[in-house]
Amino acid sequence: MQKSTHKLSLGEKLGYGMGDAAANFVWRSLFFLPLFYTDTFGLAATHAAILILVVRLSDGVTDIIAGSIADRTNTKAGKFRPWILWSSPFLGLLLVLIYYTPDLGYTGKLIYAYVIYIALTIAYTANNVPYGALMGVMTDSVSERASLSSFRFIGAFSGGLLVMTTMPWLVGYFGQGNQALGYQYTMPIFAVLLVILMVITYATTKERIKPPVTSDKTFWQETKELCYSMPVILIPVVGVSLFVISLAQTEWPVHYKYLCAAAALASFALTVWLRSRLIKRPRELMNSGQKDLSDLLTNKPWLILLTVGIMFGLFTVIRPSAAGYYFKYFLGRDDLLGYYFLITLLASLAAAIATNWLSQRFNKRTLMICAFIFGGIFSGAIYFVQPEQVTLMLVLAAIGEFFAGMMPVLFFSMLGDTVDYSEWKNNRRATGLMYSSGTFINKTGHGFAGALVLVILAMYGYDPKIEATVTASISGMVLLMSLIPVGICALGALFSFWYPLNDKQMKQIESDLIQRRGGSLE
Repeated sequence: MQKSTHKLSLGEKLGYGMGDAAANFVWRSLFFLPLFYTDTFGLAATHAAILILVVRLSDGVTDIIAGSIADRTNTKAGKFRPWILWSSPFLGLLLVLIYYTPDLGYTGKLIYAYVIYIALTIAYTANNVPYGALMGVMTDSVSERASLSSFRFIGAFSGGLLVMTTMPWLVGYFGQGNQALGYQYTMPIFAVLLVILMVITYATTKERIKPPVTSDKTFWQETKELCYSMPVILIPVVGVSLFVISLAQTEWPVHYKYLCAAAALASFALTVWLRSRLIKRPRELMNSGQKDLSDLLTNKPWLILLTVGIMFGLFTVIRPSAAGYYFKYFLGRDDLLGYYFLITLLASLAAAIATNWLSQRFNKRTLMICAFIFGGIFSGAIYFVQPEQVTLMLVLAAIGEFFAGMMPVLFFSMLGDTVDYSEWKNNRRATGLMYSSGTFINKTGHGFAGALVLVILAMYGYDPKIEATVTASISGMVLLMSLIPVGICALGALFSFWYPLNDKQMKQIESDLIQRRGGSLE
């Protein structure tokens, strides 16, 4: 059995990790966005929830197209690295603009929020999808990829630690009671750091694996073909989003919500039918984009991992997105929000470091199941915390976050395994498409989490300008921090149990692929 002997240098791993540190200046700062939209920007909770869901749908289109573009990009610098460099200035600028509060009136501000948020997700996708796919072409070693995944998330949590612990303090320092002004002066600092770190990632990494050419068609032909196939992936997301939006519309008659629930179920049935129709089509009649999609939809490990990605995306985002409300209104200690993020992100950083060691000794599927189970147990215990028990709450949150911190490290390492599995099974490797689809589903879970926070608050009638509605919403804030994450973890553990790839299979797949490529990398 052949095994890759290629080892990535420490400098290259650190450089790669800096890219996710920079990306998390955007990603982690968005945890503050629901609270910013309702309490500073001035949007109603219902409108903010719909905004987040609509943006996530547009994000789905751009994610999949970005993967296709990256797969078909050919420059001297590689397929994926150039996109990291090109997109960084736009990403930094839009990070500043999304936390700017223009004086445009309610409708004008709502339009502004849509335009800037969609633009930000496009820039983030153009940067992060190639960045994620870059891991798949830096090395062919499963163990090195697991190590690289750990460095990635050490960078991610380090960047998140910086932005989430200093952002509340900086906003308060610069704003002096004026939150809008505080954000206006704070975000350019993170934007400049973002661009610097992305340049370092570009300069220190190298692409080594050259995927086999599977089509002689132009990029525009491939993109057009891919767009025809995208409904298979997007339809169920649209269906679920419609149902979630209906929950936010508290003034709607109940039978409208039943209709939306039926539409969501119908969207899944339609997706199953479209999948069946596509995979039964003779391969010789498929274009390249359809073959890529068919490979995805017949890749059982990848399909199961997508559901795991949604669950861990929900779990890891719903609590920090609700934390601002929980600390401000339930605990009455919004001054401790930065400390909460400091403690929980340090726990996540410890998890990212520990997961690399654990994944070398235990099956990744087993670790993912344990992460969901124990993450759910400690999150659920927060339900019984009283307002004066701040220390207990922080301890439970930190332990729960340790297990949550294992999830992204395991997920993206397992996602790389499903890419290898697809090449091993089909002799085709659509790295960008598989990573973009995986990150899209994960980001969809993140988007649903942010929207769910606002939906729950809207169902309780939350309006920060009316004290009675705030008081009535506090029980919903407690549920968002405790029992709702328990249900998410239960589903995540169940789906993880069905994931079929194990360490023995991956070692055989790694050996077979090295033989096909003509030996190990230099």
